[in-house]
Amino acid sequence: MTGMGVVEGEPAEPDSSDPQVLAGGADAESATGKVDAYGHRPLWRGWLHAAAFLAVIPAGLYLLSLAQTTAARVAVLVYWASLAGLYATSASYHRLARSATSVLWFRRADHSMIYVLIAGTYTPICLLILPKIWGIPMLVLIWTAALAGITMKMIRLGLDNGPSGSWLYIVMGWAAVLTLPVLIMNLSWVQLLLLAAGGLLYTLGAVVLGKHRPDPSPDKFGYHEVWHSMTIAAGSCHFALIATMLA
Repeated sequence: MTGMGVVEGEPAEPDSSDPQVLAGGADAESATGKVDAYGHRPLWRGWLHAAAFLAVIPAGLYLLSLAQTTAARVAVLVYWASLAGLYATSASYHRLARSATSVLWFRRADHSMIYVLIAGTYTPICLLILPKIWGIPMLVLIWTAALAGITMKMIRLGLDNGPSGSWLYIVMGWAAVLTLPVLIMNLSWVQLLLLAAGGLLYTLGAVVLGKHRPDPSPDKFGYHEVWHSMTIAAGSCHFALIATMLA
């Protein structure tokens, strides 16, 4: 419920080292949904997350102003850094990557940051809402899973068409259901709705990404931009949740 359930890319993944994908012609982007080496991107590709990054800076300062304890400040800083880091990395990947090498490494970083955001979103919940007997083990488990996922992405992504750990997004994101009885006891109904809405928006966005539909304007605002819009909406729900936890 707390994070993305799919990779920042498409399920049918050709070899990322293939020059026809990374440095191919003008239809490389439309054929694979990936960023190619020559910048053939829909008009809005990357700009949504760039704008979200700019918005997260003052928003994070606001959260920090609400934090009254050391634990709260640490939790906010971790969450803030993970959210800003994901948007910055995604925007950089989708707007700045030009060479085949930069596309590959930006893509690995982009996918890895999803694990970081999931774990970063869990951090305030584990430290501030869950009792320590639940929160600390869950926090250790989630961050361990995130490190494992990052390792898989950095090593395997782009080497072949085999699995690179994307299934772990789903497991991590919905692991919160393990603590659902405790969450119900410690969160208001509004907070529970925000938590669930964020998780559902991420999941529905994953369906859009996997199906490539809706694809309103492939040259300007395609299905990938719909996906990015849904991740921003989902992230906003979880941001609001954390703000209410601190207020």
